[in-house]
Amino acid sequence: MKFDHIAVKSTDIQRSVQWYCNILGCTVEYADKTWAMVNCNDTKIALVLEGSHPPHVAFKVESSLKFPCKKEDVKKHRDNSSYYYGTDPDGNIIEWVAYTGEDE
Repeated sequence: MKFDHIAVKSTDIQRSVQWYCNILGCTVEYADKTWAMVNCNDTKIALVLEGSHPPHVAFKVESSLKFPCKKEDVKKHRDNSSYYYGTDPDGNIIEWVAYTGEDE
């Protein structure tokens, strides 16, 4: 398991993308009206609208079989990666993500 990205709340994705690129020197990996992924020196930051994805910290694992949940709790992102949102003891949202693109 390794760190994948952190997701922070945005009220305007395009404005946030411009700020992260202009001020922090990030590059855009993906962007649409509902979310974006920017890369800042090999650290990915997801910009998310409230209600679309929760602010969270994500960790990449090799397979969704390694997620700490039941198989029926595993979901798919639009890029076909598998994910599960859980919480730490203080209620912070943690995402486990696997980029296998397969149903396991």
